[in-house]
Amino acid sequence: MTDTTASAPMTGRQLARDLADVDPVVAEAIRHETEKQTHKLVMIASENYSSEAVLQAGGSVMSNKYAEGYPAKRYYGGCEFVDLTENLAIDRAKELFGAEHANVQAHCGTQANMGVYFSVLEPGDTLMGMDLPHGGHLSHGHRLSFSGRLYNIVTYGVDRETELLDYDAMAEVAERERPKLIVVGASAYPRHIDFERCREIADSVGAYLHADIAHPAGLVAAGLHPNPCPVADFVTTTTHKTLRGPRGGLILCKQEHAKDLDRSVFPGIQGGPFEHLIAAKAVCFGEALTDGFKAYAAQIIANAKTLAAHLAEGGYRIVSGGTDTHLVLVDVGLKNITGKDAEAWLNSAGIVVNKNTIPFDERSPFVTSGVRIGTPSVTSRGLTEEHMSTVSRWIIRALECDGDESTLAEIAAQVRGLSDAYPIYDWRL
Repeated sequence: MTDTTASAPMTGRQLARDLADVDPVVAEAIRHETEKQTHKLVMIASENYSSEAVLQAGGSVMSNKYAEGYPAKRYYGGCEFVDLTENLAIDRAKELFGAEHANVQAHCGTQANMGVYFSVLEPGDTLMGMDLPHGGHLSHGHRLSFSGRLYNIVTYGVDRETELLDYDAMAEVAERERPKLIVVGASAYPRHIDFERCREIADSVGAYLHADIAHPAGLVAAGLHPNPCPVADFVTTTTHKTLRGPRGGLILCKQEHAKDLDRSVFPGIQGGPFEHLIAAKAVCFGEALTDGFKAYAAQIIANAKTLAAHLAEGGYRIVSGGTDTHLVLVDVGLKNITGKDAEAWLNSAGIVVNKNTIPFDERSPFVTSGVRIGTPSVTSRGLTEEHMSTVSRWIIRALECDGDESTLAEIAAQVRGLSDAYPIYDWRL
C-alpha cells in the first residue's frame, strides 16, 4: 500500500501540528536560543525580554490578517478587530510620549527613519546625522545604508577630550552645510541629549529636527530621560530595547506632518502592516504606562551607573566618564584587548555583549577597541545594584584571563547559577 500522507495537502487540524514535528531543525535552533537567553546574562544594550503577554499577542492569529491602509480606511475587509488594536496602540503611544500624532506601522527602527526621510526629503537633499564611530546609527547616513546612498550626508560628533556631544561644533557644521533635516540620537552614546539645544541649531538654519530615541525610549516614557516630542518635528524609536516590547518601529510627529508621514509609510515604503506586532505594541505601551514600568526604568539606570562605577574602579576606562542611561561603553583597548576578543571571552563566560567602536577608534569596526554593555535585560530578570557588583567582577576576571577556557567555564557556571535564581519565563526546556 502506498503511503500518501507526505503528499497530502496540509489542511484543517494538520495546521495545528507542533513545530518539533513539522520542522525539528527550526525547533532545535529555537530551543538552543531559549537555553542561551535562560542561562546566560544577556547584556547587549539593544536587547530585552518582552513580557509573555507581549509574546502572546505577537504570536497570535492577528498574523493571518492583511490590513493595508489605516484604521477605518483599509483596502481589505474584515478589519474591525485589527482596527481596534491599532487604534489602541496609537492612543497609548501618544499618551506615553505626549505626542500629537503616532504611526505604529513601521516594521523596524530603520524603516521608521525611512518614513520620516521620505516625508520631507528628496534624493540629494542634505541630511545631518551623528557620525557612526562616535555612536550614531547606520540609518543616519552611513554610505552603505539607503540614507547614505540617497542623500548628501554631513556629520557631527563628540568632543575628543570629554567624549560628550559637541553642540558648538554641531552648530558650525549646520551653519556651513545648511541641512534640510538634522537627526539626533545614537546607538552607542551613553549620555542625555539636549534636544532643546538641537532645536535651536535646527531653527538657526531652517532645518527639520528628527530625534531617534530607539535606545532610551523606555527611559523617556518613564520620565527619566529628556523627551524630544515637545520640540522635535519627528521622533522615531524601536519598540523593543528599553521599551521592552516586540521588535518593531514607531514614529511620532507634530500634527502638521501627520498626513505626509502616514502617506510616506503606506503606500510609500510598506504594504500590509504587521497587525500581530501592532497588537503586541499596544500591550507594550499599556505596560509602559504603569508605575511598575517606571520603577523598572529607574532600576535600569541605577544598574548601569553601578556597573560603570565598578568597572572604572577595576581599572577600565568608561567612555565619557560614565552613563546617564542603560548602556556602558567600555574602552578595552587600553588593556591591549580588542573588542572582538572581549566579546568572545565574555560570551564563553556566559555574559553576552557586543564589540563596539569608541570615539576616534583606530581599530576597524570588525575588531574595535570597545564593548557595549547594557542593563535592560538583566534588570528585567530582577537584578539590582548589588548584583552589578558581582557581575562587574565576573566581567573583569573574564577580560583578564586571556581566554583561558577553564576560567571562563568557571565564571559561566556562576553566571548560570545567578540566572537560574532570577528566571524570566516559567518555561521548561
